[in-house]
Amino acid sequence: MEPQFRDATGADVDAALGAAAAACAPYRAHGPAGISGFLDRIAAELEALGDALVDRARAETGLPPARLQNERERTLAGVRIFADLAREGSWISARIDRGNPDRTPAPKPDLRSMLVPIGPVVVFGASNFPLAISVAGNDTIGALAAGCPVVVKAHPAHPGTSDLVAGEAFSAARLADSTKRSSPTSSTPNTRPGLVQNCPTPMVTALT
Repeated sequence: MEPQFRDATGADVDAALGAAAAACAPYRAHGPAGISGFLDRIAAELEALGDALVDRARAETGLPPARLQNERERTLAGVRIFADLAREGSWISARIDRGNPDRTPAPKPDLRSMLVPIGPVVVFGASNFPLAISVAGNDTIGALAAGCPVVVKAHPAHPGTSDLVAGEAFSAARLADSTKRSSPTSSTPNTRPGLVQNCPTPMVTALT
């Protein structure tokens, strides 16, 4: 099937991971409004693909159209749920335990905590869920919603579907204005930014 896709090289993977690491601070800086808006736009772009997405996935996987249409709706719903969660913000689980310097026998310290993005996330796409556990699946979108850049290792069973989704998702990556942008994804020269088509085995160890 056209187009042809090549496997990522070790250099491609290193470049993708390095770019994802560089994107951490600027992506997180967009805050809940910017990140949730980004996810809203991903959902809108994917929905606008219409039957083209289902047709490509069917051609590559052999799954029936009704099954893929349901999976597309599940994927869109997941993106929108995470967008709402990022916007609402309670997921950070902020805690404030105020100190008491007069407590005896020892003063009570002031303790505060919250969940924060930990850094780049690698997502491995599944063969049997080309949409819902793939480029715009819950793993990817959940990481993006939390403020983490993502590198997706696309499954070789459906590279064109992955590339199609990535193209629409990254066309939605306009988080500030036309002169100030930061992408929550890394770049590889083989397909779309942040999308690795196959890869050598040391991909995850490169993160440590």
